Amino acid sequence: MPAADPTFDDIRRAADVVALELPATPLQAHPLLDLSVGSTVLVKHEHVLPTGSFKVRGGVHLAATLTAAERAHGLITCSTGNHAQSVAYGARLAGVRATIVMPSSAPEVKRDAVAALGADVVVAGSTLGEAAAEARALAAASGGSFICPTDPRIVLGHATAYLELFGQEPRLSALYVPIGSGTGAAGACLVRDALAPGCRVIGVQSTSAPAGWQSWRTGEIQTAPATTRASGLATTTGYPLPQRLLRGRLDEFVLVTDDAIDDAARLLATRAHTLAEGAGAAALAGLLAHQGNGRSGRLDGPVAVMCTGANASSDEIARLTERTPAA
Repeated sequence: MPAADPTFDDIRRAADVVALELPATPLQAHPLLDLSVGSTVLVKHEHVLPTGSFKVRGGVHLAATLTAAERAHGLITCSTGNHAQSVAYGARLAGVRATIVMPSSAPEVKRDAVAALGADVVVAGSTLGEAAAEARALAAASGGSFICPTDPRIVLGHATAYLELFGQEPRLSALYVPIGSGTGAAGACLVRDALAPGCRVIGVQSTSAPAGWQSWRTGEIQTAPATTRASGLATTTGYPLPQRLLRGRLDEFVLVTDDAIDDAARLLATRAHTLAEGAGAAALAGLLAHQGNGRSGRLDGPVAVMCTGANASSDEIARLTERTPAA
């Protein structure tokens, strides 16, 4: 594990590890989506990976870099779903035990998916913050190793998505990335700085879970309630490592409503043949918000949005049919 904050060279080494287990994901244009949005939009389809989320990259990298103590005593972490599946997947690869503490607000489909990967699921608290406290207590009592969702090894694994992205299309003018804990956006900024400094990186978070935005805006770690319907964005605090990496690198941070995220999910479903969970549709919601208020600016190249996950709950799927998206 790197002693200092992750670097671009660390990301390149992580990519060699991740590529041994996971295929590259498509970066694809969808003509109907372009017509609806009014510009060329490339979708990075991270949801096609095992576990249905980009976060599996972090679990794969973690599995290859476990310490002897972690292998001996097992892993304990907390998550609303996608990080949980990532650690469970990595633990199964490494042949070690994993216990995942999930809040009661986590979708049942995600809890079931974690259990299906062989991890022990503990439901505790109603928020991710409460689940995190329980996970740390379990680790202290059992001797297991607590894996923070922003462990540097996790961040490096997530960042490999952006090494792929800029290799597929180095001429991007803007990249929209959803932010929960901020690991993906942090990786995006590190890779952008090295490979495509002219590309703007824009973070997107729900107005109903703004802790990351508040932390970035103030420069200090903030906490805030997380009532968003998008479980992948339902973090109640900013995280020090991603916030350090985003500071001075992230070009803009956009807040969007849960209804706007639902509208973006409908567009992805009907115009891009893509079923996205709320967090997976948030990046497109951010782009649409910018275009709606005229802030997208001059575009000198294509724009990319990260579809980070497809683990939609039954409620999310039902909402896809509630309104017809604009043509």
